Amino acid sequence: MEKSLLFIPDISGFTEFVQSTEVEHSQHVIAELLEILIEVNADEYQLAEVEGDALFFYQEEELPSLESLLAKAEKMFRAFYSHLKLLEKNRICPCNACATAPNLNLKIIAHSGELQFMTIQNKRKPFGTEVIETHRLMKNSIKSNNYMLLSQGLSEAIELRETYKTKLYDFQKGSDQYDGTDVAYLYAPIDKENLKLEAFSQGKKLVFDTPPNLTIKKDFPVSAAQLMEYVTNYAFRHHWAEGVDELHYNEHEVTKLGTEHVCVINGKHLNFVTVSKEVKLWQLIYGELTTSPAPVDELYQFFIFTPVDENSCHLELEVYLKAKSPLKKMMIALFLKPVFRKAFSKNLDTLYQFVVNSKI
Repeated sequence: MEKSLLFIPDISGFTEFVQSTEVEHSQHVIAELLEILIEVNADEYQLAEVEGDALFFYQEEELPSLESLLAKAEKMFRAFYSHLKLLEKNRICPCNACATAPNLNLKIIAHSGELQFMTIQNKRKPFGTEVIETHRLMKNSIKSNNYMLLSQGLSEAIELRETYKTKLYDFQKGSDQYDGTDVAYLYAPIDKENLKLEAFSQGKKLVFDTPPNLTIKKDFPVSAAQLMEYVTNYAFRHHWAEGVDELHYNEHEVTKLGTEHVCVINGKHLNFVTVSKEVKLWQLIYGELTTSPAPVDELYQFFIFTPVDENSCHLELEVYLKAKSPLKKMMIALFLKPVFRKAFSKNLDTLYQFVVNSKI
């Protein structure tokens, strides 16, 4: 039987991250990162299982070349840290999970051996001594949370030597004792500065040269951060937004600058993107832009949350209605402003009742 590859990308710092931060957002962050790693794999290796903070891949009875394996790992490191940088730069949420996500790291463990399989609910999964050995290697004495590790058996099979060195990889020997037996491996700590991170669209804070067309204010009996969660968590939107028939969004994604969602209102699809603008240091802000509602060319709505104390806050909703033609501008001034004011005021009243009845 030919040897198979066992390959586990593992998120370092997962336990502390989940235990010391807001559960829902920490789950979303981890889910986003795991999805990124799965996308990078592009079905090249078989995904045996998602193990909480890790992915267990394998390639049956086939070992990749040294160059192919290290290139795959490098792509995963790049994608992982690029996404963390995106979360850092486009973050709007003040919660501890979103704030500390950039502290997460990635380690990749690779091993080889003859695999055995068992079938559970029609899903074929690897098991046996080599699977146990791979998971043992995850608990090692390496003084880093960010590295690539290859077992001695895999290193020999693909001819990786301790002298192998590139800008990213500088391998060295290591070993640990498991059940009284020394297990050797090669590992390379990863310097994130040597990764060429992928470009991403960084959300910019908008600047307006005119005052908002509408300003609506209301006090709420929850903290500014809690109220922001009610507004930015799209799972709650249908409870307080008038006329929303459906809401399409990625339920496993943390809302950040550039996040998109679609509101279906009276059969019409309104496409929204998350934006922001400058506010005072002690304030929180969430903004949305849509170019869908005719005759308005652009509609911006900004929710500005001002803390009063730890259990109350002040909400100010600013609405900007942009139009290019004089006719549209006249329609906004004469007809649309009263309509929008009534609709947005009702939304905030409904939001207040929803918050009071279901404090999170």
